[in-house]
Amino acid sequence: MAVGEDEHILAAARRAGLVLPSLCEQGWALACAVRVLEGEWDNGDARRYYREDEGAGFALICTAKPRSDLRLRTHQTAAMRRSRDAHGLPAPRGT
Repeated sequence: MAVGEDEHILAAARRAGLVLPSLCEQGWALACAVRVLEGEWDNGDARRYYREDEGAGFALICTAKPRSDLRLRTHQTAAMRRSRDAHGLPAPRGT
């Protein structure tokens, strides 16, 4: 799937016909969380994203932009929530 340099990954996925979970689409909720298996990304558009998220390899694809080719594991809401809990970071519930 091709994603433009300034395009959010979720928008490109939808354009390609993929149906992926999302909720707020502002980088606040964790519904669109993915694990980045390979590649680099920029989550600078997210309203709530932490260095610890990036360090653990999580991205919020509603606001993430690719900075290289990526390989992602989708449906990682619960795993990202556990990571945030372990770091004492806010982890919205109900997503």
